[in-house]
Amino acid sequence: MCITRRDLCLLLPAAFFPAFMRPESLAPQEGSMPSATYPFEKMPIRSPNNAQIRDVLKGKLATGESLEVHETTLPPGGAPHAAHHHVHSEMWLIREGTVELTVNGTSSRLGPGSVGFVHSNDEHGIKNVGTTPATYFVVAVGPGASS
Repeated sequence: MCITRRDLCLLLPAAFFPAFMRPESLAPQEGSMPSATYPFEKMPIRSPNNAQIRDVLKGKLATGESLEVHETTLPPGGAPHAAHHHVHSEMWLIREGTVELTVNGTSSRLGPGSVGFVHSNDEHGIKNVGTTPATYFVVAVGPGASS
């Protein structure tokens, strides 16, 4: 069998394409969250520290990362907890009100439509600094996000 340069060029990418990137390895992991919808009125509510928290979803993505999403409403002056840090990353999507997000000692005011992000292990805290309730979604991704 004679292999031409053209045949070799066609085979070369397959030799260097990592096995973990091949389509057959991208199948959803067992135990991962299925596609679903989450109606607002069916989200359970819990109320720690004068905050109102609606748990949206929690589980593993098909690619293996843990994911947790919840909506929080804080009264004026309220904070869900003291500044802290953890291994997973978090993103805040501000729906209404004005919050102050502090990351590693630097504070920023965020209003409706704003987004905040904190990298793994960065110290962070959030507080409602407005005169009306503040509502935002938290999206946590990474180790420990779904525990």
